[in-house]
Amino acid sequence: MTNKSHTVTVIGGGIMGSGIATATLVNTTAHVALVEATKDMHEPLAVLISEECEARGASAAGRFSIHSDVTESPEADLIIEAIPEIIELKHRVLRAAEQRLTPTGILTSNTSSLSITHLAEALEQPERFLGMHFFQPVPDTVLTELILHPGASGQTVEQASAWVERLGREAITASDTPGFATSRLGLAIGLEAIRMVEEGVASPEDIDRGMQLGYQHAVGPLRMTDMVGLDVRLAIAEYLTATLGPRFEPPALMRQMVAEGKLGRKSGQGFFEWPAPAGR
Repeated sequence: MTNKSHTVTVIGGGIMGSGIATATLVNTTAHVALVEATKDMHEPLAVLISEECEARGASAAGRFSIHSDVTESPEADLIIEAIPEIIELKHRVLRAAEQRLTPTGILTSNTSSLSITHLAEALEQPERFLGMHFFQPVPDTVLTELILHPGASGQTVEQASAWVERLGREAITASDTPGFATSRLGLAIGLEAIRMVEEGVASPEDIDRGMQLGYQHAVGPLRMTDMVGLDVRLAIAEYLTATLGPRFEPPALMRQMVAEGKLGRKSGQGFFEWPAPAGR
């Protein structure tokens, strides 16, 4: 299947959504429609995505549009939802997004922990839906995790796999269990790293460097926590604690930092200092 005349819609203009949009523009010839409810963000996002594409030798000119609501977006062959991990919000947005699919299009969620089966329950055609979990920084990573639910059709899985390949990355599949494969394991490492900072075992810099040098991690667990967002990882940890048990109980330091607004890259301060994101 070629992508010359295809349209991909990404819902959510945050770090993940804008990264997915950029990766799609860089790796395919598809038109990309980004849905971002905050109108003040449209211009900064357009500039950011255009610059990110140019830095990677691609151009978004003529292939990119921004919309305030999914109902205003064009019909799409692939829709990727990348909004906050709030189940009611996702249900509402996914129901609306389902109406914007082409006859053969598929709908996906970038959720890193919520039940794909539960999300599918809100849809009229759950067989055309599955999880498509990307990783940060999206344009520079090669992994996408496909999360299957019992109602997903084989054709949907095949189409999702083809899109992952087209986007220049490799897919792994996981069953619909809390945290799937990657979020569950990545969070466990991240939580232990935070406990080590809390206990004074080592500095964030040395903990991360140790994992990079000793275990060949491209990004250390604390820097990754900053990139994902401490608030996001706290919500995932609380969800996994409720579903899988106390081994995922968030450290007190994590709760304290979130309460203080030290959310990582998105706030400019977490375990490390970060430059202010464009437009945020």
